[in-house]
Amino acid sequence: MTRGVARAAAALICVVVTAIATPAAALAAAPPKLGVTAAALYAPATGQMLDGVDANREHPIASTTKLMTALIVLQHVRNLNTVYTYPDYHQAASDSQIGLQPGDRMTVHDLLVAMMLPSADDAAEDLAYNVGHGSIARFVAMMNAEARKLRLTRTHYSTPIGLDTPGNYSTATDLVKLAAYDLSHSKFFAQTVDQSSAVLKTGPVRYVTNLNTLVGTVPWITGVKTGHTNGAGYVLVASGHKDGMTLISAVLGTDSETARSVNAMALMNYGYGNFRTWTPLRAHQVVAHPTVKDRPGLHVPVYAARGFDRVLARDSHVRIRVDVPARLDGPLPRGAVVGSAKVVDDGRVIKSVPVVLLRTLPAVSGLTLAVRAVTKPLPLTLIAIVIALGLLAIGLLVRRRGGSGPGAAGRAQDSEWEVA
Repeated sequence: MTRGVARAAAALICVVVTAIATPAAALAAAPPKLGVTAAALYAPATGQMLDGVDANREHPIASTTKLMTALIVLQHVRNLNTVYTYPDYHQAASDSQIGLQPGDRMTVHDLLVAMMLPSADDAAEDLAYNVGHGSIARFVAMMNAEARKLRLTRTHYSTPIGLDTPGNYSTATDLVKLAAYDLSHSKFFAQTVDQSSAVLKTGPVRYVTNLNTLVGTVPWITGVKTGHTNGAGYVLVASGHKDGMTLISAVLGTDSETARSVNAMALMNYGYGNFRTWTPLRAHQVVAHPTVKDRPGLHVPVYAARGFDRVLARDSHVRIRVDVPARLDGPLPRGAVVGSAKVVDDGRVIKSVPVVLLRTLPAVSGLTLAVRAVTKPLPLTLIAIVIALGLLAIGLLVRRRGGSGPGAAGRAQDSEWEVA
C-alpha cells in the first residue's frame, strides 16, 4: 500500500447506496415440473446455471454427441469447401442418413449441414473418418481430449454419431456448456443450427429439414440439436435469444418428440419469464466524487475498475454500495485502488468491484502550501490578540520614554543601566 493510499484509508469512509430501478414484475414463478430424466437451463453470457433436474447425472445423449463432432471438424478444417470421399461403410437401415454410398463426394460444408439438421449419421461418419485421417478411433480420441480441455468432466465419447454404445454419455450441464461454446466460437455453426431447412449443393440429396422443429416455429429459438435412441430417449439442446439475453436448455430422457419440445419450451419460457440480465456497473463508471486534502473545492471522480453483468430474477432489488474515503490524500498513481463498489441484491453482496483513479493525483507542492499559509486570512481571535499585544507594547514604550515629573530622571538612569 502506498503512503497516499494508507492515508486515504485512514480517512472517514463514505458510504453511498445507489438504488437500481426495479421493473414492475409479479413474484417469480416456481420452476416448471418437467417430464425428463435430466435437464438444465444455462445463461452463457454470465456462466450461470438457472435451473436444473439432475443436471450432473451421466446419461446417454444420442445425436447431441454431434455437438462435439461438429466442433472437432470445425477446429481442423479451415476451408469448408474441402471435398471428402465417403468410406467403405454402410449404415444400419434404422439410422438417420442422407443415403451416402462408398465413393460419394461431398463438401465439408454440406456434410456439416446434413449432420446438424437432419442428424445424418452417414455424414457424421464421413467427417470423422476423414478428419481422423482414416481412423474413427483417432477422431473419438480427439473428441475426448477436447472434452477434457473444456472441463466437461462428466462427458465421454465412444462414437462420433451418438449410438447407444458403452462409454458414450454426458450430462445436461455439460451439454449446455458445450452448445454455448459451439455457438460462440463458430459463426457458421450458429447460422447452420438456426435454419429450419437448407439446400445442399453436393451429395445424394438436395433438400434437408431440421429435426428441431422449434427452429422456424418459435421466432426467438435459435438452435441447437436433437437426438434420439432407445437408451437416451428423446433429447433436445435448445438455444434462444430474447430481451437481450441468450439462454440454452437441455432436456434428456423425454418420451416423445412432442414431449422434448414441450419440456424444452417450458424451461425456456420459465427462464425468460422470470430472469433478466442486469448491468449494475459498467467499466469506468463514475461512482463517487471524494474531496482532496489541501485542495479546497476540488472533487475527484473515482471509477469502477470493471463492469459487472449478472442474470437475476426480474423482481430483484439491486443496489450499489460504494465504499471510498470521504477525502483522498495525494500523491496517488493512476490506477490506485481507493475503495470498492459492492453489488447488493436483497441485502446480499453478490460482487465487489475495485474503485480506482483513472488519472494520477499529484501531491500539493510545498510552495503552494507556504503561499496559502501567508495569504490565509487570520482568525478574529488571533487579530484581537495581536492588537492587544501591540497596545501593551505601546504602553510600555510610553512609560519608558515618559515626560518630566518626579522620578523621570531616575527611570531614565535605571533604563540606561539595564541597557549597559
